[in-house]
Amino acid sequence: MADAPYLVALALVEFAGKRALPLTGKSQTAAAADAPDPGDDGRTLALELLLRLWQRSEEGPLQRAAGEASLLLLELPMELMSEKLPLLKANWIAGGDTASLLHSLEGLVIRAWRITIAKYEPVSFVAWP
Repeated sequence: MADAPYLVALALVEFAGKRALPLTGKSQTAAAADAPDPGDDGRTLALELLLRLWQRSEEGPLQRAAGEASLLLLELPMELMSEKLPLLKANWIAGGDTASLLHSLEGLVIRAWRITIAKYEPVSFVAWP
């Protein structure tokens, strides 16, 4: 299953002025990787991530750190997820440039989406970048 893509939901946020980049993910089946959008797997990961953010909200005020690109769903090869993503995350949390992080993520992904919602509408995925 090493060749199967991995689906990762991540948030670029600040809690009381301190950066955080929580993430959650799961490996995908070949059928899911061929689907036009991440579907139920993507919605489940988004919900898990948002619940984790909500649980951490006691740490202080929560603020998006990258505007509309603050809540992303990425499909990337497993080896890049385990080798590159932790380094990018650590660098950004330590004060790295947000635009550079987003540019680096663009270079890693197979496909990516912004996670969005509108009043009275279900969660939707908008192709990113």
